[in-house]
Amino acid sequence: MDMLIELFKNHQQELIVLGKNLLLSLLVLLLSWLVCRFVRRMIDRAMSKIEKLDPSIANIFYSVARVFIWLFAVLIILDRFGVNTASILTVLGAAGLAVGLAMKDSLSNIAAGLMLLVLRPYRSGDYVDCSSVSGTIRQIGLFATELITVDGMYILVPNSAILTSPVKNYSRNPLRRGDITVGIAYSDSLTVGVDVLLELLKSNEKIMKEPAPEVLVAELADNSVNLTLRFWTANADYWDVYWQVKKQLKPAVEAAGLTIPFPQRVITLTSMPEMLKK
Repeated sequence: MDMLIELFKNHQQELIVLGKNLLLSLLVLLLSWLVCRFVRRMIDRAMSKIEKLDPSIANIFYSVARVFIWLFAVLIILDRFGVNTASILTVLGAAGLAVGLAMKDSLSNIAAGLMLLVLRPYRSGDYVDCSSVSGTIRQIGLFATELITVDGMYILVPNSAILTSPVKNYSRNPLRRGDITVGIAYSDSLTVGVDVLLELLKSNEKIMKEPAPEVLVAELADNSVNLTLRFWTANADYWDVYWQVKKQLKPAVEAAGLTIPFPQRVITLTSMPEMLKK
């Protein structure tokens, strides 16, 4: 205790300054945290008023703003403790230039991410096919885009790979067309087959009346006459309608007295082999 009292007497002024700086530093950290929360709230409020913007933009804006807020707070704290912040900024600038040159591929991903957010070929929740992968968009980041496949796998795709490849967005438009092909025998009535399948499509309430469903002769194949059922439905109902129609095809064809033929081959003998004559 005597040693602590003596230390306080000899360094009273320095300890007071140190305590003041520590309190100010804690205050700066607290204010920075409050400013981050305020900025987050303002960004979310602004994004909610603009429906066309992707929610991922808010996360990117907040991430960038948070980095600058905490960097500014650290510089203030260092300045309070007498650290030359000008030299630190110079070193950070030089290091940033070196890191930027070394990470040019990452910077291209950032540029591609910004372009994707501006062009908006997809949004979070869309099912897309891009850069040889397919899945539902989970989040669009500055460097990469996160996808979840239909079987639950997580995929991370660099933004530059997506921007330089065609993007097929299955969720973008409100309507989607379905095409299902079924074959009937050559001996069956083509008119009956078209009428039965067309009635099957018209009986489904989720299939649009306009554009009207169609049944077209797609191909005169080797073993069957292939008929294509073409219909339009709401994007959200596409797979339900697709599997329903496929399930109903076989019973509907058989109930009309038609058949779905098996693969077959016709063999013609031009001459009887000697062994068969005997």
